[in-house]
Amino acid sequence: MSVPPALRNLLEPLCLSGLLTWAAVASSILGHAPPGRRAMLGLLLLGFVVCFIACMLCETGPSRRRLPLIGAQCAIGLAVCMLDHEGFAPVLLVIAMAQLATQLSVRAFAAVALVLNAALYLIFQALWQSSSAMTLSVVYAGFQAFAATTAIYAQRAERARDELAQVNAHLLATHSLLEESARDRERLRLARELHDVAGHKLTALKLQLTLLARDPGGAPPAVTTAATLADELLGDIRGVVSQMRESDGLDLRRAIEELAAPIPRPKVHLDLAADARVDDLAQAQALLRVAQEGLTNAARHSSAENVWLRLSREGDRLVLDLRDDGRGAKGLRIGNGIRGMCERLEGLGGGIEFTDAPGFRLTAWVPDA
Repeated sequence: MSVPPALRNLLEPLCLSGLLTWAAVASSILGHAPPGRRAMLGLLLLGFVVCFIACMLCETGPSRRRLPLIGAQCAIGLAVCMLDHEGFAPVLLVIAMAQLATQLSVRAFAAVALVLNAALYLIFQALWQSSSAMTLSVVYAGFQAFAATTAIYAQRAERARDELAQVNAHLLATHSLLEESARDRERLRLARELHDVAGHKLTALKLQLTLLARDPGGAPPAVTTAATLADELLGDIRGVVSQMRESDGLDLRRAIEELAAPIPRPKVHLDLAADARVDDLAQAQALLRVAQEGLTNAARHSSAENVWLRLSREGDRLVLDLRDDGRGAKGLRIGNGIRGMCERLEGLGGGIEFTDAPGFRLTAWVPDA
């Protein structure tokens, strides 16, 4: 049974370490909190972890839904620091800032960190009445920077890993397509060689045997038999050459399967018709690029749990249909990837359509060559 993508985020190492850190901080704070403040601190700590978990359940990558949740964690962290003057409450801000670093640019994050740590310094100075308020502020700011840097590099490493897997899949799919195209070309070359060399020589041999068979002096029976065998062999070679020249087209199924294999989420469901073959290599490459772009966009931007890809022959067209159950694409912006797909298909006499809701759907087709 597959784990939904949102719940899978809770099992990530950084999320688990954040929950463990929160549990340690919460137990320390509640363990020495005065009875009059324990209930309030308990509610604040519960609110913090609820916001943290809700943030982890959002889609991966930068998200507008995450920013309010992270902002709430920062506010709760400051509130806990104002109520608890002895524990490790500022560590809550380290957890929040690690999340914020993956959502904002470096400049925006630095500005927020400056404001937050200025507020933390005032709390140390005014409420904690600490003689080392500046030192504490710098120490916790350093913790925040370290956690933020770790989160950023973890995000980049995950993104690089996914991109590498996709590039490898694209290479395997292209290799599969080119390999099949090379087999077709080799088959045609062998057919031409067989026709040009063996066919011509057998024709000449047949003519010579026919002349001998018509010799007025009488030809041995073996000559007549040899002429008959040469005629049959020539017919067999012509039949083999005709079969070798007949091509049922390039099979896109293996290439698309290679393309979909490394995508962990969303789950890819393939429906590839056996007769959905392409005679022209350019058409095969165009449909493969559409499948590549569609699967990549579904994995990166749709927040979908499933994507369905169907390749079929409909009348005089070969149709590739891809849809997902994600958030759709309202206000779809035509980027270089989509523009390239449209131009490639239009140049081959085909086209592409996009449909929004439910989910996102694209339908591409090329004429049956």
